[in-house]
Amino acid sequence: MPSLPRRQSLPPGLFTLSDHEAMAQGRLDAAAWAYFHGGAADEITLRANRQAWDRLSLRPRVLRPLQPLDLGCHLLGKSWPTPLLVAPMACQRLAHPDGERATALAAAALGAGLVLSAQTSTPPELVAQLALGDAGRGPLWFQLYGLGDRAWMLELVQRVQQAGYEALVLTVDAPVNGVRDRERRAGFTLPPDWLALPGPAAPAGTPGGPAGLQALLSQALSWADVEWLLARSPLPLLLKGITHPDDARQAASLGVAGLICSNHGGRVLDTLPATAELLPAIVQAVQGACPVLVDGGIRRGTDIVKALALGAQAVLVGRPILHGLANAGATGVAHVLRLLLDEFMAALALCGIDRLADLKPDCLWLKNTNEIDSRL
Repeated sequence: MPSLPRRQSLPPGLFTLSDHEAMAQGRLDAAAWAYFHGGAADEITLRANRQAWDRLSLRPRVLRPLQPLDLGCHLLGKSWPTPLLVAPMACQRLAHPDGERATALAAAALGAGLVLSAQTSTPPELVAQLALGDAGRGPLWFQLYGLGDRAWMLELVQRVQQAGYEALVLTVDAPVNGVRDRERRAGFTLPPDWLALPGPAAPAGTPGGPAGLQALLSQALSWADVEWLLARSPLPLLLKGITHPDDARQAASLGVAGLICSNHGGRVLDTLPATAELLPAIVQAVQGACPVLVDGGIRRGTDIVKALALGAQAVLVGRPILHGLANAGATGVAHVLRLLLDEFMAALALCGIDRLADLKPDCLWLKNTNEIDSRL
């Protein structure tokens, strides 16, 4: 068993996720903050993700008999304590020395799932040992990027399966990095030898500039790669980064285990719509063939209610986890998750709902009351 992350006290004055964000900005250096918190280009999508949840209004019912709240959700054939997962985020040791170890321990303790990034700064075996040690944990999944080397990818898949990971999350929306102006202005560079899982080496003689970009694109993922991985992976495969209904339908027809409606937190292609706006069409496209999850801009328990009412079966939370991590390690991450879950339970009760199966489109107000129903 790996050594446990250090125990830290929660700093005073943290009552909301916004409080965590403000305090974390003061704790991280400018370059790390730009890397974790910035988005692509003008950050229009980054802002839109948050604004779209705010525009949706809840439609509560009153005087209903309420049983004890049941937050349990069903994913990939198993029941889990909550519909909340930690999104894959790279290099968490830049936010706190305990990095992914602290995040894994806190997520497991709160019944939240964890998707470990392929760009983890902690070996996946150490993270898995901490997460799997809690009987009340959520799902433990591993994120993959397609890097053009199938042998390397299969070796990594076998490694994480042996470590105890239960599914793969293939990120499909980032064949190249986004244009991240905030990072460039801050002069962010990843420290050498920081990644616990270095990717395959670039072919000898790979040029820079436009020629290098073309060489990179020639190795980008395709639907043929998804089919290849589905045929060989011993673990269920979800696709992360689905925003178009046609892509959702194609993925479902191939038999993927699930989809994550995601615009990469606004970090890759700017001016994409918010995920709250994209979600209903993705849910409609798959017609129940596989679960749909969503990320992007989740900051309140009411956002989780809205996401599930729109048809998502679970949500992933990213940047707020890093804020809590920067503020107090595992204690800070646990506090962020506790705030979200407490707000989620309060919102459910105030909407007259005691189980997730009752969250439907009619739990939301719209200018056109048929708008959501027509999209689902």
